[in-house]
Amino acid sequence: MSTPQPPSSSSLDTEESVDFFKSTINEYLDNLPESVHQELFQSRETCLAIFRLLPALSKFYIMALLFHETSAPYSDLNRWVKSNKSSEFKGHQNPTKIYQNDSIKRLKSLHILKEIKRQMVHPITKQPTIIIFVQLNEIFRQSLRDALTGFLPDSTQDQSKISLASVNNSNKGKSNDLNSMFEDDIDNDITIEYLDRYCLAKWENILHFMVGTEIKEIPSVGVLTLLRFSGLMELPSDREHREALNGMIDDTIDNNYEEDNKKSIHTLRQLLITRTGFQFLLQEISSQIWTLLIQYLIMAEKLKMNPVDVLNFIFLLGSLELGQGYAISMLSKTQLIMLDHLQDYGLIYHQKNSSVFYPTRLATSLTSESSSFKTASNAIDQEISQPRADKETNSGAIIIETNFKIYCYTSSPLQIAILNLFVHLRARFSNMVTGVVTRDSVRSALRNGISSAQIINYLETHAHSGMIELAEAEYNKKYEFESSIGNMSALEQLKLEILPPTVIDQIKLWQLELDRVQSFKGYLYKDFNNDFEFEKLLSYGEDIGIIIWKDKVKRKFFVSQEGNPQLIDYANKIIRNSSNTPRANTPA
Repeated sequence: MSTPQPPSSSSLDTEESVDFFKSTINEYLDNLPESVHQELFQSRETCLAIFRLLPALSKFYIMALLFHETSAPYSDLNRWVKSNKSSEFKGHQNPTKIYQNDSIKRLKSLHILKEIKRQMVHPITKQPTIIIFVQLNEIFRQSLRDALTGFLPDSTQDQSKISLASVNNSNKGKSNDLNSMFEDDIDNDITIEYLDRYCLAKWENILHFMVGTEIKEIPSVGVLTLLRFSGLMELPSDREHREALNGMIDDTIDNNYEEDNKKSIHTLRQLLITRTGFQFLLQEISSQIWTLLIQYLIMAEKLKMNPVDVLNFIFLLGSLELGQGYAISMLSKTQLIMLDHLQDYGLIYHQKNSSVFYPTRLATSLTSESSSFKTASNAIDQEISQPRADKETNSGAIIIETNFKIYCYTSSPLQIAILNLFVHLRARFSNMVTGVVTRDSVRSALRNGISSAQIINYLETHAHSGMIELAEAEYNKKYEFESSIGNMSALEQLKLEILPPTVIDQIKLWQLELDRVQSFKGYLYKDFNNDFEFEKLLSYGEDIGIIIWKDKVKRKFFVSQEGNPQLIDYANKIIRNSSNTPRANTPA
């Protein structure tokens, strides 16, 4: 009897894990005003980078309209997408339509797609009617066309059309030749291999500091300040202040950023990793870099740096060639300041008093959809995700027994430091470390802001192939048995148990000892006009999974903070004609 392939460790249920990195570069760009977008669109490299970050359907719409000299009817956007009219979507939202609306909304939020209303005569009724047309932002359209066709504006054209050779408007009068960015006296010692080693050492040095490894060179004050500003790390005083507020949001760090930037290295080296910081360590390198760059953009605004120059330089780095040197004379004052900052993160290599800077692989892959570059931390993840037939060793794999003893086959100082956050390490060998998960070690991690779900997810992701094979064999046995007796409900609940259940339960219990009370941020809905309004909104909220608490007798329910905008939009559509709409109280 054939059995289905059990879910892999990477696809295990991680609903308990909180996604701390919702603020992506896309959301940051969406919140910028139109005036800033207009300035950004003057850079061809920025337009190309934004195009790469868009959803596939948004890219299709742009390419369809890119060489349209005139506007196109809005109805054409629907004709270009195959509509799924299957009966299974009757009474429910069509996922194809949702994806189309989200793609168009994305273009509108960036002010790339503009709607034009025109009054025309209906061909049949001969009555005047309003027809909606769409067209691309003219500046964006021209810049992207130049980027895709390789067109370089000559010296007689408008300097606002920024090319790779002219990074910003402050460089008027300088040569626009592409070769002017290149230096003839490039150091032959600066090879791609050297740049990879350099940026890897810089980036790993930051990660080692975050996990508490003893390192020779502490990251710069700017890096440490940004780690604290982004919430990845915190001072002991910050933790005491946060605990005194019972987890409430506080803007002290944000408001006092300039003062914090003047703190001594001796003060900032006391920083401790937070729950967000541990989740940060488990991300792919591209997510890690964008997380810090988003915070850097926010920090730049507080330091009165030109956001257009900052964004243009970041996007420009994604268009540069790895291993090629570029003249710093083409950079603005803001970008010269960024040169020193980004060097601390390993995105740029620049020797002191040199007129040339080199983008590293961390920078050139910023806007790429995939990157072959990997750090020591996600190299372990990629190794484990490979087919076992292709593996010669189990380097980086973890074995955990029912007696809570752990054996990890690794020589990576970074992985050992991560394990040391929640494991009591006892012995270290040339290719393996041993330890035990204890109540004190887990509670220490919990106090540092690391959740039990994160610990369990980390152990499952890095499980030894032998543990996975045993779990798969046990899964297949249970599947065959439940199938033979026709127990379909048991089959639906069947999961791949890689870790011993006793270990998982005990880690969760240790967290429950500290988390006696759970708090949620959200909105309380009450004072409904009638039962219809209450039942309608409650039913919709339960369908999309945003209801945290409800009381049907008193006609009240509590909605999560993330789901509240969706419920408000639904209420505005359904209860449009109601004189008294439900009232949402202040956030709880």
